Amino acid sequence: MLAPREIDEYLLPTERRVIRVRQHWAFMSKPLLQTALFLLGCVLVERFAQTNSTTADFLIDNVTFYLALVAVLRFTVLTILWWIERIVITDKRVMLAQGIIVHKVGMMPLGKVTDLTFERSLGGRMLGYGTLIVESAGQIQALNRIDYMPRPEEIYEALSELVFGEKGKTRATGMLARPRWRR
Repeated sequence: MLAPREIDEYLLPTERRVIRVRQHWAFMSKPLLQTALFLLGCVLVERFAQTNSTTADFLIDNVTFYLALVAVLRFTVLTILWWIERIVITDKRVMLAQGIIVHKVGMMPLGKVTDLTFERSLGGRMLGYGTLIVESAGQIQALNRIDYMPRPEEIYEALSELVFGEKGKTRATGMLARPRWRR
């Protein structure tokens, strides 16, 4: 499995890691709900599909057991994949590392980024996640939309500073574009 420190092997010697996160835990809510509902269905079938035939009961017992086992194994694999996937932002690029058996690292250079946006739904505001949309020079990249990004405001600000220059300074003059206000 891919440990967090193993992602650093993809960094260039001149590159500095700025952010390394995984998707927010809320990403796992849909697979968790699907698995729970499927297991509930298996239990209901097991309970109410009793027949007078011991062979049919035995068959129903076995089928529901193995279907429930497959559902739990599926959820386990999805959880491991979520745990392994990392979003890494360096001072030169954005990377997405994922996969257990087949390891895949997607990358977009920061020099190609033309626009940044983040969106937050009501659930995202309540739980602390959002969607980061990274647009590049006229192309659709593999990393153009990253859903369930934890702390999207902080990541958006850090990425904006990397892409468009130091926070509050214009690129041309290097001077503050507006006075900074303390919160």
